[in-house]
Amino acid sequence: MSTGKMGVLVLALIIAVGGYSAAFKVQEWELALKLRWGKIVDADYEPGLHFLMPIVNNVRKFDARIQTLDAEPQRFLTAEKKDVIVDSYVKWRITDVAQYYRSTGGRITTASRLLAERINTSLRDEFGKRTIQEVISGERAEIMALLTKDSDAKAAELGVEVIDVRVKQIDLPQEVSGSVFDRMRAERQRVASEFRARGAEEAEKIRAGADRQGTVIIAQAYKEAEQLRGAGDAKSAEIYATAYNQNREFYSFYRSLNAYRKVFNKGGDLMVLEPDSEFFKYFNKLEGVK
Repeated sequence: MSTGKMGVLVLALIIAVGGYSAAFKVQEWELALKLRWGKIVDADYEPGLHFLMPIVNNVRKFDARIQTLDAEPQRFLTAEKKDVIVDSYVKWRITDVAQYYRSTGGRITTASRLLAERINTSLRDEFGKRTIQEVISGERAEIMALLTKDSDAKAAELGVEVIDVRVKQIDLPQEVSGSVFDRMRAERQRVASEFRARGAEEAEKIRAGADRQGTVIIAQAYKEAEQLRGAGDAKSAEIYATAYNQNREFYSFYRSLNAYRKVFNKGGDLMVLEPDSEFFKYFNKLEGVK
C-alpha cells in the first residue's frame, strides 16, 4: 500500500472517530444538558441526534420520566400536640433540567434528599393544623390535595414538578395509641348506648300503642258480640212468642215433654213433688191433648 493511500485511510479514521465523539443521541424519555468546562451551554434539546465539540463540551443526560420517592416514615405533631408516624411517597419528574443541575449537581440522591425535606415540611404544616381524629378519619383526600399543591410550589426551585403526594399509612406511637383507642372505644360505646336507649324508647311506644289498640279492638268486639247476642235473644223470644200464639196448648205440652226428658233422663233422681202439681199436669190428664 502506498504512502498516499495510507494517509487517506488514517485521515478517514480520524474523521470517523471525531464524528463519533462529536455526536450524541437524546431519547424520547431523556433530558440533555450540554456543558462547557462545567458550565451550562445549552439545555433545550429535542429527541434525536445532536453534535458537540469534543473535549471542550460534554453532555449530561437525565431521566425525564416520572420518578417515585418512597420516603422513610416520619413523626409529626398534630394540632393537639400528639405524635403521629406518617409513611408517604411522592411522584415527581424533572421539568427544568438546567435548574435541576444547578440545584442538585445532577445527582438523584441529592434531589431525593432535598425533595424529601420539602415534602416533610409540607406534611408537618398540614398535620400541625389538624387533630388526630381529623387526620385519621375524614380529611385524608383534602390533605393529599393540599400537600401536592404546597410541595409542588416548594419543589419548583429544584427544577422538578411534584405530581402527587400520597400518605400510605398513619400510625400512632405505642405510647399514644392505647389512650386514643380507649377514647375511640368509649365514644363508640356512648353512641351505641344512645342508640339502644332510643330503640328501647321506641319499643315502649310501639308496645303501648299495640296494647291500646288491642284493648280498643277487644272492647269493640265485646260490644258487637253483646249487640249480636241481644239481637239473637230478641229473635229467639220473637220466635217463641210466635210459636206460642199459634197453639198455646200444644206449645205448653211440648215444653212439658222437654222438661220430662231432661228430668227423667238419668236414673236415680229423687224429687219430692205434690201429685197434683203443675209439673205433672199432663200425667194426670186421662184424655189426650186437644
